[in-house]
Amino acid sequence: MKLTYTLEKENKAHFLFVKGDLIGDEVGPKLVELVSDAVNDGIKYFVVDLSEIRYISSSGIGLLITMLTKMRNAGGEVYLTSPSDHVKKLLIITKLNNIFTVFDSIEEVKKELS
Repeated sequence: MKLTYTLEKENKAHFLFVKGDLIGDEVGPKLVELVSDAVNDGIKYFVVDLSEIRYISSSGIGLLITMLTKMRNAGGEVYLTSPSDHVKKLLIITKLNNIFTVFDSIEEVKKELS
């Protein structure tokens, strides 16, 4: 399933809602560009909503790590929200749950940032 996304910009954070399979295909560089734009805009928090992700490949994991690295190098942070059970297991197996801050919902992140 092809990856689609929408981006919502708020003054403290950008919220990326992705849907489909996160496989690092041609959409991948565009997502990294969104993070670069956020950094250039002085945004410190980039939130990726995973609720509509069915599958993540190793390239998709690499993409998330690239996004995180870009934000952290600029003094920011990437938060992941609403992973499905399948994606949660993948984050645990790959130990990415120790690298990323994962929230159960967008509302939780917004509370944290307020």
